[in-house]
Amino acid sequence: MRASRNRDSLGLHRKVQYQRIGSMSVCGPGAPASPERCVSRDSMEDYWSEVKNIQEDTHTQQEEPAEQASTDEAELEEAWLQEAGLSTLTTGAQGDGPAEALLSTLTHSQAAMVKKRLDNYTHTLRKRNRQPMRHVRDVFSTPESASELTPPVSPNGQISPKLPQWNPPKAPPACPDFTTADSNGSSSTLRTIDLSFSTPYSDGARGQQKLRETQECKKIRKEDRELLCFQVVKPRQGDTRVMDLSSDDMKKIGYISLIELTTFYSNLGIEVKRNRVVHSKARDSGIFGVPLMTLLENDRKKYPGSRVPLVFKKLLAKLEQTGLQTEGILRVPGSAVRVKQLRQELELNFYEERFDWDQVHQNDAAGLLKMFIRELPYPLLTQQNLPAFMAVQRISSPKYQIQALHLLIMMLPEANRDTLKALLEFLRKVVACEEKNRMSVWNVSMIVAPNLFTFRGKNAKQEEMKSAVAAAQIVRALISHQDLLWMVPCFLINQVRKMNDAAMAKKSLSSEKSKRGLLSRWKDRERSEVKDLRDGVIRVNAPLHAKVSMAIQLSIEMKARDITARFDIEKGRGSRSGSRRQKQHLFEVGGNIGERCLDPDACLLDVYHANPHCQWVLKPRQT
Repeated sequence: MRASRNRDSLGLHRKVQYQRIGSMSVCGPGAPASPERCVSRDSMEDYWSEVKNIQEDTHTQQEEPAEQASTDEAELEEAWLQEAGLSTLTTGAQGDGPAEALLSTLTHSQAAMVKKRLDNYTHTLRKRNRQPMRHVRDVFSTPESASELTPPVSPNGQISPKLPQWNPPKAPPACPDFTTADSNGSSSTLRTIDLSFSTPYSDGARGQQKLRETQECKKIRKEDRELLCFQVVKPRQGDTRVMDLSSDDMKKIGYISLIELTTFYSNLGIEVKRNRVVHSKARDSGIFGVPLMTLLENDRKKYPGSRVPLVFKKLLAKLEQTGLQTEGILRVPGSAVRVKQLRQELELNFYEERFDWDQVHQNDAAGLLKMFIRELPYPLLTQQNLPAFMAVQRISSPKYQIQALHLLIMMLPEANRDTLKALLEFLRKVVACEEKNRMSVWNVSMIVAPNLFTFRGKNAKQEEMKSAVAAAQIVRALISHQDLLWMVPCFLINQVRKMNDAAMAKKSLSSEKSKRGLLSRWKDRERSEVKDLRDGVIRVNAPLHAKVSMAIQLSIEMKARDITARFDIEKGRGSRSGSRRQKQHLFEVGGNIGERCLDPDACLLDVYHANPHCQWVLKPRQT
């Protein structure tokens, strides 16, 4: 009886504590100035209710933190350089990896940021009486007389990595300009914001500063930010989604995105300390508490090509089949005893295909889904990037917020990004059924946020209290703008093209013995390319069609859909009645890109000019 009373007392204490936290003003010192961030005391009730449920989950309490923050500057800088694809700058190796090619493609601001990080790494080592493997002068030349000047930028925005150090100018803070208030004090956002994918985001943010706090706190309505619309001008080479690029090219996109995001935050005057990942031994079998890549490796033994853990997809499918219209889905917890039992059965029977999904109630499936996410040994948003995600809410402009989130999505490892995409697509379906399930985008965001943003360490409770509203608003932005966030900006693709060109040129010239033969072949190829460019002729290979190859004369406005339509006509003539047709897509393969599935609206002459050495292949898209 006494133990029961103690538990009840503890539960009551937690409830009061969470209610008190939920009633705190979010507009204290250092808080963002956006009216939307000043949330009324009643609107965070779902968030703190979810936190209470998580705290009472015994499994969460048993897990030991696998990762922690590091205060060692040399380690942090070395990790940053490694994750940016520049590890050779710290190891002293030359010619290995993408470092040299990557440096040759950076813009002025990006190269200045790399120099700053490398300088910091070098100086930290010197304080310990250790010499760096490569001195910063070996990578960058630094004329003292030009150290504070802004050097000219070439018309294409690209420069050599040998640059003077440049500190962006500091501008006075400005007031938010993306909300208006009506007579009742509630804000409305009714305008469209234009986004450009053609130039680096850091260029647009240059000279800006983070917003200081304001004294006024306005009550938010749940509809406010949902009225904000971002409009992107479609590039002539067509839109490119994450799934349209090869894994190797997306890895390079990640390198450049990390450098670009760091530059972007610096230009906004926002300092972000990344967490240092400390790897510990994780489970290599089972379901819960197993790293994403381990789960995928196990899944691919049975289902080659799996991109999202099978158990995660099964839980989402169960919820879509039975729970989308259930009132309070995700918010109303399932039976704790039943969820614990189902967890044990999943661990034992899932891969044996003996688990009975019919016994799983909707709310139980929701509980298992959230449990799976928060018990990942390495967070879905990655431990090292959690501070950068949280820093999004320190940005005043919604345009810059979306751009920061965009780069963060590009930086995620493939398994994390694909799993997050599956989750957000499901959450959008939940919100679409709001009239039946009473779960608005804000309700869903408050429930999901404490499961995605898992704070660890001795200050975890304080961090959670301080970041609650920001975490929920970031999740809402991810749900609301997911289609935009999974598009790859063309300025990143252009940098990858230059990076691949530089790597190929260096590789081709590495063998002195073959130089003469290569020069001869290059001249022949250049003459052939000039003729093809003048004539505007490409050859499309279609291995799955009866007519496996077709020479096509390009016109200025010819699009990828015109090519697929032409082959579909040919296939229709030669196919047997009743035969199954698989949808085909046009790809550019090789040259200065690994592989890219072309948008049906891509103007082919522009693609041809961007990648004249590629092959053109018509084939099905991998799912």
